[in-house]
Amino acid sequence: MANCKISKLGLSDVKFRLSLSVSLIPSLTGLRVNVCGVAGVRRLCGLSASPELARQIVIQLRHRGPDDLGVWTNGADVAFGHTRLAIIDLDGSAQPMSSPNGHATVVFNGEILNYRALRKELADYPFKTDGDTEVLLALYEKFGHRGVDRLEGQFAYAIHDGRTNEIHLFRDRVGILPLYYYLDADTFAFASEIKALLSLMPERAVDEDSIYDYLTHRVVPAPNTLIRGVRKVLPGHRLTLTADGRVITEPYWVLKAKPSRGLNAEGAVDLVDALITRSVRSALVADVPIGMYLSGGVDSSLLTALAAREPLDYRLQTFSASFGDHQYDESSWARRVSNILGTTHHQVNVTPNDFLGKWSQLSWYRDGPLSEPADLALHCLARLAREHVKVVLSGEGSDEIFGGYPKHRFASATRWLPGVLGQAARKLENRIPTGQHRGRIALRAFGELTYGERLRGWFAPFTAEERLRLLNHDPPRRIPEHYTNGSGDSLQRMLYADMFTWLSDNLLERGDRMAMAASLETRPPFLDHRLIETAFALPSRFKVHGLSGKWILKEVARRYLPADVVDRPKVGFKVPLDQWFRGELKDFAYDLLTARSSFVRQQFEGQEVTRLLECHLSGRRNEDIRIWTLLSLEVWHRELASRGCLS
Repeated sequence: MANCKISKLGLSDVKFRLSLSVSLIPSLTGLRVNVCGVAGVRRLCGLSASPELARQIVIQLRHRGPDDLGVWTNGADVAFGHTRLAIIDLDGSAQPMSSPNGHATVVFNGEILNYRALRKELADYPFKTDGDTEVLLALYEKFGHRGVDRLEGQFAYAIHDGRTNEIHLFRDRVGILPLYYYLDADTFAFASEIKALLSLMPERAVDEDSIYDYLTHRVVPAPNTLIRGVRKVLPGHRLTLTADGRVITEPYWVLKAKPSRGLNAEGAVDLVDALITRSVRSALVADVPIGMYLSGGVDSSLLTALAAREPLDYRLQTFSASFGDHQYDESSWARRVSNILGTTHHQVNVTPNDFLGKWSQLSWYRDGPLSEPADLALHCLARLAREHVKVVLSGEGSDEIFGGYPKHRFASATRWLPGVLGQAARKLENRIPTGQHRGRIALRAFGELTYGERLRGWFAPFTAEERLRLLNHDPPRRIPEHYTNGSGDSLQRMLYADMFTWLSDNLLERGDRMAMAASLETRPPFLDHRLIETAFALPSRFKVHGLSGKWILKEVARRYLPADVVDRPKVGFKVPLDQWFRGELKDFAYDLLTARSSFVRQQFEGQEVTRLLECHLSGRRNEDIRIWTLLSLEVWHRELASRGCLS
């Protein structure tokens, strides 16, 4: 099991590869296989970086890559490490990989979906492999750090330039894949996950300023994290560690709303259809079979329908989860779509016992509190899928680019609601019946006093007033700029904020981490950057049309799926947590949040926490997401403390 304290192994080679025996690698799946992870370190102030040091950090990522593990050093102050899940060029493309002239060395996590086209453009480069990793070196040799502009796909990679002794980090445009870094006077280090950095840090503590952000978002927005000193590379950004030890970050991609003029509804549907079809086709590029997450909703059903039309040399396999609650169970719809499209379908059932058994361990893999109950459900789904495939396509992103959430119908009201009505909304919210969950969320958001707070209030577990009561202090940081610097109409501004906060820091992070814990790669075709740019250029009426969200996506789906699949109400990936906190998980929640040793009790006003628990148990209000937020923080903190990962 991964641990913060790892002994040195006495390795003396400057560069080597270690093929791992899959029987020696622990995992949550029982399959004993791992997926891709990158890590690296540069020692400052004249210190040296050894192969042992590289291995010390990358071994923490062995769950991300079972097929190979390698380290490299420059013989002085830089060391890179990599664990690999082979998807493309199965027998080649070992990493870390250096250019033939030795000028550049790369470690890479992800898939470059247009790598074959790029190899043709870079035909003068002396390629030695057939994969996508070497394309990154070829691009860097020809275009320098601007080569990232030409990439399509999902990626997080680092290049060391031996001529300048600079390290360049790159993260894909919307943050599909994670990348973290740490800097102090002696060390710069980066890794796919925070846990790989902890053993290098002389002090490891919770960043108390980030607790406020966590109570607002259920996660900590980039570039901050819950661990003091560890930061995220921002999506669509390049970070450079200069020769003299300075960190410089700059964007290489900026999403701008450029309204498309002269495009009628039919032409817009044709355009989106073509782009989604192209994206699915690109996402199916692999030397192994690819499966599909299939909930039975319009997003996953459309992706599956498009994938089923491609000339695959294997039968498509689909995977869904069930929670045993008729309010949230979409499994019958998933089976129906599977039957229509002729896939081989698999289903996993998720129970409260799964939470009790896996919550702590998955908090470790998540590198933070589980932001939603769906985190664990996704992991159960990933475990099921990994028994059959190495890669799945998923539907993340469609709601954020096409306006799929109920709140998107209220975008204008969120922006222009006067403060006096907001005060009335706060009073009315307390009178809403427990069962009217969406109405309560809307009133809570409308009740915030500023536009930025109203924007983030739709997903916030606690309002600004509740955060003040819990923490007894004002916010230590300004509201993230994505809530205030968006352009276009009210819907465009809301979608822009959703894209770079809720999607990037929550949905994509959990999707990656829960799948990686099962050694499974996920690919979200809706997040092709050309599709995103097109979606943001379309008029808002093509997204939210009357009371219908994702109008244009549904029009595309009608071409491939029955009307009842397309038009059924949105359910989402939900867990019946309100019932569980009054039943199977009641004692678990109360014991952890009220114990003397509780981290939550030490950080927050105890009376407020007790009031939440009692209010929920009485049935007067549904406080499930607020209890979950506090409980998940507690479970994560206890897991880190038990592993010796806090100073």
